Amino acid sequence: MDAAKEEFLKEFGRDYGYSGAPKTIDEIRATEFKRLEGVAYLDHAAATLYSELQMEAILKDLTANIYGNPHSQSDSSFATSDIVRNARQQVLDYFKASPKDYKCIFTSGATAALKLVGEAFPWSHQSSFVYTMENHNSVIGIREYALEQGAQAYAIDIEDTERDAFTGNIASVQVTKHQLLRRNEAKSLAKDHTGSAYNLFAFPSECNFSGLKFSLELVKTVKEDSIRYSDGSPSSNGHWKVLIDAAKGCATEPPDLSKYPADFVVISFYKLFGYPTGLGALIVHTDAAKLLKKTYFSGGTVAASIADIDFVKQREGIEELFEDGTIPFLSIASLCHGFKILNSLTIPAISRHTSSLATYLRNVLAALRHENGTRVCTLYGSCSSKTLCNKMGPIVSFNLRRPDGSWVGHREVEKLASLYSIQLRTGCFCNPGACAKYLDLSHLDLVTNIEAGHICWDDNDIINGKPSGAVRVSLGYMSTYEDVKQKFIDFVTSSFVSTPTHSRDLQFCGRSIPFTETGFESRYSAFGVDLKSITVYPIKSCAGFSTDRWPLSSRGLLYDREWLLQSLTGETLTQKKVPEMCLIHTYIDLSQGILFINSPRCKEGLQIILNSNYSNGKREEISLRGQIYQVQGYDKEVDTWFSAAIGRSCTLLRHLSSSHCVNLDERDSVGTCRESRTCLNFSNEAQFLLISEESVSDLNNRLNSTDVGKDVRRTSVQVNPMRFRPNLVISGGRPYAEDEWINIKIGNKFFRSLGGCNRCQMINFATDAEQVLKTNEPLATLASYRRVKQGKILFGILLRYECEAEEGNSNNSWLQVGESIIPDSKQL
Repeated sequence: MDAAKEEFLKEFGRDYGYSGAPKTIDEIRATEFKRLEGVAYLDHAAATLYSELQMEAILKDLTANIYGNPHSQSDSSFATSDIVRNARQQVLDYFKASPKDYKCIFTSGATAALKLVGEAFPWSHQSSFVYTMENHNSVIGIREYALEQGAQAYAIDIEDTERDAFTGNIASVQVTKHQLLRRNEAKSLAKDHTGSAYNLFAFPSECNFSGLKFSLELVKTVKEDSIRYSDGSPSSNGHWKVLIDAAKGCATEPPDLSKYPADFVVISFYKLFGYPTGLGALIVHTDAAKLLKKTYFSGGTVAASIADIDFVKQREGIEELFEDGTIPFLSIASLCHGFKILNSLTIPAISRHTSSLATYLRNVLAALRHENGTRVCTLYGSCSSKTLCNKMGPIVSFNLRRPDGSWVGHREVEKLASLYSIQLRTGCFCNPGACAKYLDLSHLDLVTNIEAGHICWDDNDIINGKPSGAVRVSLGYMSTYEDVKQKFIDFVTSSFVSTPTHSRDLQFCGRSIPFTETGFESRYSAFGVDLKSITVYPIKSCAGFSTDRWPLSSRGLLYDREWLLQSLTGETLTQKKVPEMCLIHTYIDLSQGILFINSPRCKEGLQIILNSNYSNGKREEISLRGQIYQVQGYDKEVDTWFSAAIGRSCTLLRHLSSSHCVNLDERDSVGTCRESRTCLNFSNEAQFLLISEESVSDLNNRLNSTDVGKDVRRTSVQVNPMRFRPNLVISGGRPYAEDEWINIKIGNKFFRSLGGCNRCQMINFATDAEQVLKTNEPLATLASYRRVKQGKILFGILLRYECEAEEGNSNNSWLQVGESIIPDSKQL
């Protein structure tokens, strides 16, 4: 055991590891989560993991018993009804809810449970829907039902509490009210009386953004109408009902409904024990259930109905009334096996275990400093007894800063983490209020971000110098010290903390990516550099072919990426989502005018005549990267061939024409694209990608080098230039000299450098015996020394053909292997 773990156990050993349970944490990981070997799964707030023991028990149960539709009267149906009845009781027991006072309604998840409440709640013009800023979108969405029925809605922030001096109980809670929302005011009905109106207050037991836990004392405070507004505005009259979103919090601290009698509690079971997905529950107080107005009826919810007249008699049981159709009884049958796992460990022990890891992680991240003394990490969420938020759950939410104080994009962190087999989540986590609150984003900031094109799950992580989201690490009952320290903390330290020995490799700033190597001249000499190979990729993301000589066009190499594959839903297919595309081999015979295509999945090859109306004549427009292309499809035989080759239905499209001329920002330094106006086929950024053999050789040396800090060899992986899908490979010169090039001349052809090529996970795909394998290399190694400030990992350069500057006749220009390369750092 290393010294760091000994120190951790010295501080947290009493809470970490389930010492009194049937299995310790190390035994649990070794026997029930073998699939996590080498992986740090840190996204339990999104979905925790099922144990292998749990799934074995479920399989044994389902294969040994017969469970029929519970709406029948057979023995198998009765068996199912017993299972469902027991499952409901287990859920109520989990929340210490009396079956006399509460009912368990199964839904497809917490979101469906929230939607049910919103649809059926007795809204009126006098009603209010009030919710804390820290709420999931699925909770905030309830306001649409409230507003549509004429009710008012607004968010609040809890500011302070006042307690009774003698009892210690809360006397009142002071809150700040955000903008009051109301629509359809004309819907006010004469029968709406203020005293008879029903209001709904919603809050999470644990914020899924920050991990902040809300005190369940809020339930009684709201019901007793003890909310006080800082602006002096009066509280809403009527009867208050309270909803707790326990989807996140119930995994470590389920609300105790015997002490805090909320009216509605929503959960999703995959958040508790990983399986089943698509199943949740609404735990509803019987008094609150009587207020809900159900309109739709279905099979299972009615006692009788007549098809041709307006007659229906609904069932009286609360569960039966709200569970439309046949419930997912096989999923419900699996719940007992999940609860068995939790009960064997006990919820208090799970809470202590996960809390110890989260506290340790927060402490370490808070203490990290760059070499200049600046903080590395900004943490979100803090405890305060005054605001009824006095505990932290097993979530650590944060953003990272560079030594100069600028932010590291959360998507950059996520992408790099995946290279180290670390699974986490970034963004706003569907919690816009908490995101805006903790990131200090004003309404103007949010609107500006949206107008700039920012949406959920995109790569716009830094906008106008501010982060648009955060990094979230969330822990589960099977998380370990090794996940947190040896995987995640070490990853953050090695990748983002500037130290005297690592600051150069981190590449936080600079005009270009520096490289020094004994034996090379300090200033680049172009002598001996020539064109080693030419590769054409006729179909986007499919394999290309190499040639000694090839013609140029205004769009780059003739026929390069002139075709693409599109799914039946209109999605452009690439290796990122369909790695098998790399197994499709192409070759063009110019003398015959034929594109030859082969795949190991197809017995016969395919031939496309280049200059013939081989297609079915159907022309259409498609949008790709915001540009409109005129394309032409092919007949069913061609589409069937490609569908078989990649294992999914698709169509082949050929580019006919477009106005696609890429406008790239002007810049003063190498490493990002220069200003250009480049006509493209279906390539992503530029007409050409150039790779240097010497740069690849240096990368291979690094792949095989010894990690000095850990005294271990990095990897035995070796890559060749074709792994990067280049059009042009050059030989000679020093590694990474191409980073400094502005213009180059190949033979008598002129090209302009558009800067470095940002690499993605596609370069980690390798083929072996006609199988596509995905590894972490070479991108992980490139990330360690080729990452620039914007988070891009650059390798190779992008080029544009300057046909107007060509010497001699430019109408019949060809590139040829062996031609000399002459770079120029001056503008043409």
